[in-house]
Amino acid sequence: MLVTVLGVALIFFAVNQATVVEDYPRGYVYYEHPTHEGPVIERGIIPKPVSEFRYRNVVRQAYDYSCGSAALTTVLNQYLGRQFEERQIMEGLLRFGETEKIVERRGFSLLDMRRLATALGHPSGGFRAEMKDLRTLDHPAIVPISYGGFKHFVVLREWRDGHLYVADPALGNISFTESKFEEIWDQNVLFIVFPNGFEPQDGLELTDYDLRHIDEQTINRMAFQEFPVFTRPMEQWADKASTLVPVLTTDEDGVERVINVPTRTYFRRK
Repeated sequence: MLVTVLGVALIFFAVNQATVVEDYPRGYVYYEHPTHEGPVIERGIIPKPVSEFRYRNVVRQAYDYSCGSAALTTVLNQYLGRQFEERQIMEGLLRFGETEKIVERRGFSLLDMRRLATALGHPSGGFRAEMKDLRTLDHPAIVPISYGGFKHFVVLREWRDGHLYVADPALGNISFTESKFEEIWDQNVLFIVFPNGFEPQDGLELTDYDLRHIDEQTINRMAFQEFPVFTRPMEQWADKASTLVPVLTTDEDGVERVINVPTRTYFRRK
């Protein structure tokens, strides 16, 4: 009898120890995945924030008006292998560009970019193009767009399967359908900075993350979040482009008001 009890106790202890799960390092997520061989294995991974992929190899603009300097810095660093901070490029644009006009319009132009590129030893130029030209483009290009009621510069990375992939200094790596890009492409202009002795880098090549297309509604929402200074013009544009559903709240004084634009919901008209 004693032997039986001891045997049961040992079996219980062994089973209990086998099911004990040790504390895993903080920041890890563990999941089970069946292999081709049959047994289930356990792996540890570290989750990464979406922003780490969204802004991969994109220089984010520091100010509302600095999309031009951020776009140029992205091309110089991620395509031409230079090592600049956006602040340095802004200072260069102010020095070699049309300073008075820059201050007046609170932004940089393609002419300012060309002058700085020349000073840095890179040939560059602006070109008129059509959509068919983008399908065979072999250099990243800075393109002006007009989107949501404001002017903006983005870096066109590549055309693939009917989508244009861009590095946006404000929104990160996003994509547009051909029809949408053609609609927002301002004056069909391309600005290209050529290597001239600097070996092109792989920094702007497409990744698996990029190939997960972002729908227009998501881009609209991201734009509202990133550009609060353009809230009113974009509200007017949204009213025309979609059905607006405002969400109301009551403040501490009991006054009912519409909450901030990023939390509103927009639906495309059918």
